[in-house]
Amino acid sequence: MSPTPHIGLVAAAVASKHPNSSGPWPTSPLPPASCSIDESYKYVFLPVCYSLTFLFSLTLNSVVLLRSCRHHGGGGGGGGGSGRRWNTSLIYMVNLATTDLMYGLSLPFLVASYVLRDHWVFGDFMCRLVRFLFYFNLYCSIFFLTCISVHRYLGICHPMSTIALESKRVVKGTCALVWVVVFILTCPIFRFAQTGYVRRGGGDRDGGNRTVEQGDVEVYMNCWDDAIDKEFADYVPYGIVLHLLGFFVPFVIIACCYSQVVRTIFQTLRSPPSSIEGGEDGPVGDGVSEGTRERERTSVSISGSQYSHYIRRRRKSIKTILTITLLFALCFLPFHVTRTLFLLLRRGQLGGCNVMKTVSICYKVTRPLASCNAWLNALLYFLTGDKGAPCCCSGENSVRRDRRSGSLWWPLKILKKEGLGEDEQDVAEKVEREVHMENESKSSRVIF
Repeated sequence: MSPTPHIGLVAAAVASKHPNSSGPWPTSPLPPASCSIDESYKYVFLPVCYSLTFLFSLTLNSVVLLRSCRHHGGGGGGGGGSGRRWNTSLIYMVNLATTDLMYGLSLPFLVASYVLRDHWVFGDFMCRLVRFLFYFNLYCSIFFLTCISVHRYLGICHPMSTIALESKRVVKGTCALVWVVVFILTCPIFRFAQTGYVRRGGGDRDGGNRTVEQGDVEVYMNCWDDAIDKEFADYVPYGIVLHLLGFFVPFVIIACCYSQVVRTIFQTLRSPPSSIEGGEDGPVGDGVSEGTRERERTSVSISGSQYSHYIRRRRKSIKTILTITLLFALCFLPFHVTRTLFLLLRRGQLGGCNVMKTVSICYKVTRPLASCNAWLNALLYFLTGDKGAPCCCSGENSVRRDRRSGSLWWPLKILKKEGLGEDEQDVAEKVEREVHMENESKSSRVIF
């Protein structure tokens, strides 16, 4: 970002000219004095990427929140046809959209700084606040995506044994806990991020801006993304812990949860609902009247078109989950790997100048990639699921809709309610899992 400073008369002159500057002068973010990294690309690349992220995030997440609030506003009563109620998936989605929107709102300050070639004109407090909001909302988004993956895992793989954990009260408490934990995890950024005067020039080629003749010096106020030189050694352990707890652990959890969900869906493909006892080939249970047996036999009869619909739904769910996992890894994994390497190399001055240049460029390029997740979440919200279906309906409206449409899952719900004779618990859990997967895949809130 800046060259290694030259201690001398220029430093004394600038120090006397700016006696109230925060942080030591001069400062430098680059380790070796002989390693000059060309960063001219970032003054075009980063503003363009962050501006697009800001526009997409502001637009898409605002629509998500407005739509959710509009649906919720009509759901207070019981009789209105447009009444919608909040469900657990929607609660997670609203929190995710909120933190993504807040993340987008922090970007214009960074855009202005890069357009001004690292000149920070908003003061020390705004420097700390913007850097804090950048990482706070980034990791809030990751944590909420992790919560959604765990929520889907419990609902699909353990639908009955964990039903108490899927109540609205538990989900709201989980969301509140996420906000508190991430705040505690990222609040040290307020201490490390700060402004400081930096010298650019004196015969050096700084950041690829231009080769400045000896004595031609530019002094500007910079907002440090990590920490100034004298505090960088203290920042590195914190930065590594932040990456570990803020991304790598959640990434492992998400990968494990979604792999189990895919495994469960594959199991349902091998054993579709038509094979449940009580179908056309077998009785539902012992000691029931012939009329009841006939009704239950009919209730689980599945036509060829319904079975094809079932297969399509399952395959769509698998594709959606794979897309979710790949996008999450693509957005966040390169950024955290390169930033971790950048911190370690700069702290230990290892690997030589060429390695440092490569890692620094990769780190800068992957920053906007992580930012893209702020609007990709909302985009997938609209691209997946049934757009015509309401986001969250009362049980009565849902039952009416299933009856009218002849849904594949209405017979399974009937079967679940009336009970079974043999292996009742296993069959009920299977039915619950199937119903839950269908409801999740139909909802437009199933993106993560």
